[in-house]
Amino acid sequence: MLIDIARYSKLISPKDTGHNEEREEKLLQRCPPGHEGTKLVEIPATILDVSGAIIAWYLPDALTDATQKEIWVASDLLAPMLEESVKVDGNWRTNQRWFKPSSEDDVLTPGCINVSPAWFQQGHENQLDPQVSASLKGALSEKILKAIARPAAIATAALRVMHPEQYWAGLRAFGSLGEKAQSKELPKMSETLQYWASVFNSLSVISNRQTPNHRDHLSIA
Repeated sequence: MLIDIARYSKLISPKDTGHNEEREEKLLQRCPPGHEGTKLVEIPATILDVSGAIIAWYLPDALTDATQKEIWVASDLLAPMLEESVKVDGNWRTNQRWFKPSSEDDVLTPGCINVSPAWFQQGHENQLDPQVSASLKGALSEKILKAIARPAAIATAALRVMHPEQYWAGLRAFGSLGEKAQSKELPKMSETLQYWASVFNSLSVISNRQTPNHRDHLSIA
């Protein structure tokens, strides 16, 4: 594609949420998207910018039927927490207006939660040590971790190929977390880390939600 993704990223500020039409038009003028017509791609492929940098990977059928069934099982285990996450007056990530209610044909519970073996929870600014997310502190935590193990491992393997530097940084981070959990005597974290199969320290589970147009400016770091 005839677009310089690095230049485009540098032009975006935290104020560029994607909702200011005038600002978006100016960004398009400075960095045209470089559309080259419609192309049907049916095989694994990468999309490159003008400098040759990979800006997207297309991996059809990467998740087999068996893996999709495991994701379904994990979603079912998370159903009570997903249901509790939907709020009448929440932000767009959890506001009920963006979720599709369950039906007889679609039994997945709508909701949006985070799953993590070790993170600093919101609203705990003076917290010294990371903690296991509330979603993994219940009686079903081990079953949930085992249910998401395969898709988590697939994402980890993909990162090893797509971004080796981030992959190794993630492994080092988990090594440090394991040492910290032992030295600080945090048994729940140690137990959770044993089953955590992802190189990422957090997983967002989004079920039956429409996502409004927006730009996540923190992802350009």
